[in-house]
Amino acid sequence: MTGEPPPTAGPADPAVDADRAEPVVADRGDASLLALVDRLVAVLERSDLTELEVEAGATGLVLRKPAAVTGPPAAPAAPPEGPAAQPAAQPSAPEGRPSIKAPLTGIFYASPAPGSPAYVQEGGEVAIGQVIGLIEAMKLFNEIKSDLAGRVVRLVVESGHLVKARQALIEVDPL
Repeated sequence: MTGEPPPTAGPADPAVDADRAEPVVADRGDASLLALVDRLVAVLERSDLTELEVEAGATGLVLRKPAAVTGPPAAPAAPPEGPAAQPAAQPSAPEGRPSIKAPLTGIFYASPAPGSPAYVQEGGEVAIGQVIGLIEAMKLFNEIKSDLAGRVVRLVVESGHLVKARQALIEVDPL
């Protein structure tokens, strides 16, 4: 016997074990982790804070509102590289125009591989269940399928850019 108390059920928040201050990820899938990030983004957006920093063990996450990013430059720990370093701007869609939205946060890709044709083109048609792109999240590529049928009016997001969950990817005129 080591004299240590037996393990307990843990704290009310399953994301962090308060005794160890480490993330509890053994039973959580990638989707759960992304959902947690989305919840933290929602907390930041509803608050007066401009930045939210969360650390658990050796893992850290910093979320900043766009206003905080456009302020005076700070010395970053590692300079961002490529188009994925900045979130894609989400232009507002005309009132009532339906759009296919991202089901999760990640990097959007319009084609299956570099140099290959895009899944959909402006002016082309899209069917329900048709793959319209890929979102890379946690080093996994997730096929994004259309939940609308119609003519593609506008590609809102460029390939290789970061998208947030529920962000419009493609605007569609229904058939």
